[in-house]
Amino acid sequence: MSEEERGQEQPQAPDTQALVDLGSSLIRTEKGSIYVLTIVGQIEGHQLLPPTSKSTKYEHVLPLLAMVEESEDIDGLLVLLNNGGGDVEAGLAIAELIASMSKPTVSLVLGGSHSIGVPLAVAAKESFIAPSGAMTIHPVRLNGLVIGVPQTFYYFERIQERIIQFVTANSNIKREAFTKLMLQTGELAADVGSVIYGEEAVELGLIDHIGGLSDALECLHRLVRERRESSGEGA
Repeated sequence: MSEEERGQEQPQAPDTQALVDLGSSLIRTEKGSIYVLTIVGQIEGHQLLPPTSKSTKYEHVLPLLAMVEESEDIDGLLVLLNNGGGDVEAGLAIAELIASMSKPTVSLVLGGSHSIGVPLAVAAKESFIAPSGAMTIHPVRLNGLVIGVPQTFYYFERIQERIIQFVTANSNIKREAFTKLMLQTGELAADVGSVIYGEEAVELGLIDHIGGLSDALECLHRLVRERRESSGEGA
């Protein structure tokens, strides 16, 4: 075997492998250690998506978030979002886990965070959106066979209520404003709902700040510093 072939067979470093497999990385600086998680494409739930679809698998993300919360080597979490929605229950599961973390968390919407991506964007303790970032808000939809009975529509209403409660509890948007955006007609060509962009999302209170990567990292480092100071005072 040649030296070149031996080099090609060497395993990648753990950080590099995590970047390849999960789109995640760990940034270590004197300010602290920040875990970067990307949520892109469709949120894949109980059904497998076609191999040609870009997806984020919730069974990968859930244990990863638990690791971030428990690791003594990680000070905070930065979530980068550019997704087109996906499985409602899987998306809510990820969002609930992020919202329940005790460590500093910051989210940044780049490109877009649509549909179930809206709860994901507001789940962090501080949220940012790029000026060109977009968010689509619409009622719950179901693909495939739907049984046309009252129980089905009641089920939809209950899921939709869960989403509304989560978003309004984790952001500053009013329930009436969010519901109005969700049920608006005339804006989406083949659906009910709304598309809002960076500044509008902040004005409505859905997202906390307009900004980019440096702004999100600066905010996260501030939260890490405040947590350390608070822990030191309590010791």
